[in-house]
Amino acid sequence: MANNFPAPIPHDWHPSGTADLRATAVSPPVSQWSKNWRQFRRNPLAMFGLVILLSFIVVAILAPAITSFPRGYGQPDELVNPPTGKHWFGTDDLGLDLFAEVVWGSRVTMYVGILATGLALGIGVPIGLAGAFYKGRIDAILTGLTDIFLSLPVLPLMILMAAVMGSTLFNVAIVIGIFSWPQIARVVRGVTLATVEQPFVEAAVAMGSSNAHILWRHLLPNAVPTLVVNAFLTISRAVLSEAGLSFLGLGDPLQWSWGRILQNAQRNGAFVTAWWWAFFPSLAIFLLVISVTFVGTALNEIVNPRLKRR
Repeated sequence: MANNFPAPIPHDWHPSGTADLRATAVSPPVSQWSKNWRQFRRNPLAMFGLVILLSFIVVAILAPAITSFPRGYGQPDELVNPPTGKHWFGTDDLGLDLFAEVVWGSRVTMYVGILATGLALGIGVPIGLAGAFYKGRIDAILTGLTDIFLSLPVLPLMILMAAVMGSTLFNVAIVIGIFSWPQIARVVRGVTLATVEQPFVEAAVAMGSSNAHILWRHLLPNAVPTLVVNAFLTISRAVLSEAGLSFLGLGDPLQWSWGRILQNAQRNGAFVTAWWWAFFPSLAIFLLVISVTFVGTALNEIVNPRLKRR
């Protein structure tokens, strides 16, 4: 005869244990973006960089609401004055407010950095994808072209091109972008070489998908995380390049940039006599570069499994 009695309850059973198991069973899975954001937040340097970077973006967007564009001449008694309650960063040789110059200079820096990075991505991504996918002679030609650009003396050529093309913000961004794409092309090629051998790519080829479809729908998405990291690093290099070109007098003379402020300070000997004139634009360049670098480095640790912290 079958035993109809229920099974005995274990002595260590407790209702809370069942509730915990039930809660665990129905808890929604954590997305990859949530995991990455959690890891990003645990990095204090990354959060510091993100806050500083967002602050510069807000200042650049709201520059007209923060202060008026510095133009003309100030009062005679306000020439080269140190920081005061009226002029937080002091004044220059024209009596203009250095705080206003730094605020409006953030707009120029962001514009050049983003435009140059966009151009570098537009050139470097197709070259890197094509070299890794087609291989053979095409890869040899594109890799050779990339190596040639990487071996060029960048700063002298940037100075020469900026002088020939003219001193406008658009031209400066174009010059910086032209010499920034080789790093992106090399990184994209390395990532794509590892992806092109994956089974899903081979399956797409076997199914008769076009090369363009495979490149942009299968290979490019796998390179996006690495591209985001390199985009941040390219922005930091573009900021330094723009400041250097403007410091040499190759920037737009009608716009205030941090490099132009430093050029005016150097021309008037203010590096020694008026510390504030060079200190505040230099501090802005330093903070923006390290903030972008911190964010890019933290993202690299997240997307690169070999660099993930245990």
